[in-house]
Amino acid sequence: MHKPTLLAGLAAIALVTTPAAAQKSPEAVAEAALKRAPVFDGHNDVPWALRAHVDNVINGFDFVDTTDTAKPDATPPRIAMHTDLNRLRKGHVGAQFWSVYVPSNSNEPQAIQQTIEQIDVMKRLIARYPNDLSLAANSGELQAQMKAGKVAGMLGIEGGQSIGSSLAVLREMFGMGVRYMTLTHSKNVPWADSATDAPKYDGLTDFGRQVVREMNRIGMIVDLSHVSEATMKDALETSKVPVMFSHSGVRAVNDHPRNVPDSVLPAVKANGGIVMIVFLPGFLDPVVRAHGLDRTALEARLKAQYSGDPAAVTAALKTWDAANPAPKTQIAQVAAHIDHLKQSIGVDHIGLGGDYDGMDSAPVGMEDVAGYPALFTELARRGYSQADLEKIASGNMIRVLKAVEAYAASQKGQPPVETPVVK
Repeated sequence: MHKPTLLAGLAAIALVTTPAAAQKSPEAVAEAALKRAPVFDGHNDVPWALRAHVDNVINGFDFVDTTDTAKPDATPPRIAMHTDLNRLRKGHVGAQFWSVYVPSNSNEPQAIQQTIEQIDVMKRLIARYPNDLSLAANSGELQAQMKAGKVAGMLGIEGGQSIGSSLAVLREMFGMGVRYMTLTHSKNVPWADSATDAPKYDGLTDFGRQVVREMNRIGMIVDLSHVSEATMKDALETSKVPVMFSHSGVRAVNDHPRNVPDSVLPAVKANGGIVMIVFLPGFLDPVVRAHGLDRTALEARLKAQYSGDPAAVTAALKTWDAANPAPKTQIAQVAAHIDHLKQSIGVDHIGLGGDYDGMDSAPVGMEDVAGYPALFTELARRGYSQADLEKIASGNMIRVLKAVEAYAASQKGQPPVETPVVK
């Protein structure tokens, strides 16, 4: 073969083979993305786990490693915590909204007290580990703390019961460091309907709209996880800034009332908001949801059958559970929700809100906060670019946070919304 012909042939082979040879593996794409943009997760229930496990007494509590915190003999039994410093590092978590949850059936004075107690315990935990954890007041502090290698924290109230129907309490919660509020939890509040309670107000009341406007004014993100579809639509119509769903799925993949319906997604895109995908199997997986509905129906029948004999109900449920173990959810099911969002409203509106330490089980391979890289590897395998993954990891949430802060800065001259106190 003539030399020019040989060189031309080699060049052609190089053009064909070099891109494939240089192509990164899904694991490498995920690792590169998480190195540049560590996860900013929208919802973690460590504060409530501390209340459940140690009654908020954390002197001597080891948050470096919580894998031995299971209490199987407690009432109710408690699984080991999903979160600790070791696993946050392994999971490439760079920032976290710590959920300040209190039960939605608490009366308003109780809810306010419990909320303050939960804010206090999370601040005390952060203060115990100053080299690893921090609390950020704004996006600038958060990004600086992430860059310094800390897990930067912000606080989110989970349920409007925590403000006692008071805008004054809302403003003071912001002063304590709260940067988002989920408008409801599992039950309605006096000004908004929940997704899992009988509708009462057809969305937001006039006062509920005032709550949203005041949150916009002070720079607190409106969180629409847990709220009814009507409340979602009213809040999106009212809010002047991007909203978030801190821990939800999409209803088109699993028809659960806690998930976001397709009818709402275009408004989320127009608003600039973000849907942060939850990892709770019942919200992700229709097979798991069906299993849960079967068990709930059985429990109702057993309570009617064994009225006044809770031990018999418990024994019968235990027998059923042994014969009907809950199905396992796979990482692919998490990715299916993300795929639907990408196809419906684009990658700019996707984040992650695991709900770790607020659920009893998680997808296989994502059993705790160390599992994020496995999900990002699955997404890379599906063709998500490194830039896409960086947005999903933290870029989109930081964008929303900055937009909310910018609007609040523009409202500095506006007076607070004033309402008469309830006598």
